[in-house]
Amino acid sequence: MFQYFHNRLFSPQSRFRSLLIVTSLSSCVFLSGCNYFILLGYLIGGPPSIAPDFDEQTGNSMTDKDVTVAVMISAAKEIQYDMDRVDHELSKYFSGRLHEHRIQTVNPQLVHDWMDKNPEWDRPTELGTYYQCTYVIYVDLHEFSLLEKHSHQLYRGRAEGMVSVYKMDEDFEDGEKIYSKELISVFPLMAARSTDEVSYQTFKAEYLSRLSEELGRLFYEYYNGDDIPHAM
Repeated sequence: MFQYFHNRLFSPQSRFRSLLIVTSLSSCVFLSGCNYFILLGYLIGGPPSIAPDFDEQTGNSMTDKDVTVAVMISAAKEIQYDMDRVDHELSKYFSGRLHEHRIQTVNPQLVHDWMDKNPEWDRPTELGTYYQCTYVIYVDLHEFSLLEKHSHQLYRGRAEGMVSVYKMDEDFEDGEKIYSKELISVFPLMAARSTDEVSYQTFKAEYLSRLSEELGRLFYEYYNGDDIPHAM
C-alpha cells in the first residue's frame, strides 16, 4: 500500500501535475479575479480527472471488485512481417498499464500461449471462455510503424486499429461485444525524433509505453495536462 502511494506521489505525471498547480498559484498572484476556491481544490485533490471512455459508454468499470480482464492483440500480417511479435510486446505493455491501475489481468504470456496453440480461433470470446474472465479487450492493429513517412532518419510512432471489448456471460460459454473505439495514435505529436538521438530499440520501447498508455486511458481515469510532456 505504501509503495502504491509512493509511486502515485512521485511519478513523472504527479510531478508534472504539481508543477501545473504551482504555475497556477504563481499566476494568481499577478492576475486579478482569481478563484481561490478552485485553486484550493487543485491543492487538495489535484487537477480534474477524466473518466474512462469505456465507463462512460457502457456504465461498467474494469476496476470493479472480482473483475478479470484478458488483453488480446492481433496484428495484420504486414505488421508481423516488418516487426515480428510486436503484438505480443504491446500486449505485455498494455496489460502492465492496466495492472498498475488496479485492473486485474490474465498473464499476457498465458494469452500468447493460447493464441499460439489456437491459430484458427474465430472470436475473442473463445479466450474468455478458456480463462473464465469477465472481459476480453481485443485490439485489432491495422497499421503500426516507427519511422516517419518517407524517411529513414526520423522516428515517429504511428498505429491505427480498432479496440473492442467483449463481456462474457455468467457461465463463460460466450459473450457479446459491448464497446468499440477506433485507435489512431501518433508519437511524438510535434517533432519527429532523429535516429541519431536515440536507438531503434529505445524508441520502440518509448512508443510501446506511450501507446499502452493511450489504450489504458480508455479503461482508467487520467488527468488534464498528462499529455503535455508527450507532445514534444
